[in-house]
Amino acid sequence: MPKVTMPQLGESVAEGTIGRWLKKPGDHVDKYEPIVEVITDKVNAEVPSPFEGTLTEILVQEGETVPNNAEIAVIEGAGAESPAAESAAPAPPSPAVAPEAAGASVAGPSTEAAEGPRAGPAAATQKAPSGGDGRSGNGSSGPERTVLGVGVHGPAGSDERRTEEVARASAPTAIREGEYSGPVTPAVKRLAREHGVDLAMIQGSGHGGRVTREDVTAFVEGGGSASQAGAGAARAATQAPGAEPQAAPARPRADELKPLTPMRKAIAEHMVKAKQTAPHAYTTVEVDMAGAVALREATKQAYQAREGVALSFVAIVAKGVVEALARHPDLNSHWTDQGLMRRRAINLGIAVAVDDGLIVPVIRDADQLSIHGLNLKIQDFATRARANRLKLDDIQGGTFTLNNTGWFGSVSSQPIINVPEVAILSMEAIVKRVRVIETPGGDTIAIRPMMNVSVSFDHRATDGAQVGRFVQDVRRWLESVDPQTPVW
Repeated sequence: MPKVTMPQLGESVAEGTIGRWLKKPGDHVDKYEPIVEVITDKVNAEVPSPFEGTLTEILVQEGETVPNNAEIAVIEGAGAESPAAESAAPAPPSPAVAPEAAGASVAGPSTEAAEGPRAGPAAATQKAPSGGDGRSGNGSSGPERTVLGVGVHGPAGSDERRTEEVARASAPTAIREGEYSGPVTPAVKRLAREHGVDLAMIQGSGHGGRVTREDVTAFVEGGGSASQAGAGAARAATQAPGAEPQAAPARPRADELKPLTPMRKAIAEHMVKAKQTAPHAYTTVEVDMAGAVALREATKQAYQAREGVALSFVAIVAKGVVEALARHPDLNSHWTDQGLMRRRAINLGIAVAVDDGLIVPVIRDADQLSIHGLNLKIQDFATRARANRLKLDDIQGGTFTLNNTGWFGSVSSQPIINVPEVAILSMEAIVKRVRVIETPGGDTIAIRPMMNVSVSFDHRATDGAQVGRFVQDVRRWLESVDPQTPVW
């Protein structure tokens, strides 16, 4: 009797949690048809059935965690194959990552890979592209700062066709019920339809008021349903011209426990393990980003016209990081009990914020790409992460992680290392600061766009002097950028 086993969903992943069964006993399943959502600290994936037949028994219930290769279900029927035949069959397609429940091995403030850090007036008129969150950087006092949003593009080649495809993919999915027209992930959309929920009735808790899976679940558990459409219509009537606004409902005064989702539980366990096993140390340097700002400004119109998207500061910083990693192989490594495993390829992980978590897709052989090539990869990953179209292979094999906390104005952070990697670099907000400039004629005072670069590193694998030399190389490369620096 063929049995379905828990797959290994990522490197160094030893177990998985059953998030939700997509089929119930008695249902017919086709070969490679998704039957269950499995959650680990790295990925939330829909696992396909290795057989065709009837699901006769579920052996592991939702919320339970079991090791790899443990039996989780029984499928029997005419389509069942022997293990020998199955091993000769083609491998099933990689499961798609569901970002709204995907954990990333990076802690700290949420990071938007598809948005550059905040900068000065040079980019004040840059609009957030389609599919972005459209944040504005002028909502706080202090130094003038503007969020530099970037668009999304696919891999190089056949630019016009790819631009059209990505433009369609990057458009946020929206539910048309009631009045709701905000962005919503496919998984949340599906969950709302399964429960007959009118999303217009839900107050979103995600970024920019986005409705998350937890919002829908809490609404359903509270007795809400699409049958409350009459209440939605009344709400719409109160918003009509001339109608008197209604007072917002009173917030409950009692404390409320928000249960851990399997995703958050997995992230918590991984973060605790990372902090307990890897002795973290930190260093921060200031970088004068005047050249990078000038390069982006000089190429903005030509790049936008040619590629249909903006050039991100994340891509420029990523280029500086991979150039430095080529000279510091100890930081492009994994820690093992036997020693430091230097990785030949420089595979750069880019932290991307999704609903209630982070995910880290990996740019393979990042040192072989230009600034433009890195920009395409970053935007493609960010778009597919939020559209639930990442594959398992997209998040494996990372050797170093780049974190972008600058999109929301952070000027200093200490992210948790994405173990077994030995270091992670955070780019902070680009902020105008007064700086003393040394010149042959004497010191002068100038206002410059400055950015802090923060590195967390595993003190077992390396020391402050080595990391200091690495981050100095990153700084020197970034400060050498000017409008003539090649982008393509």
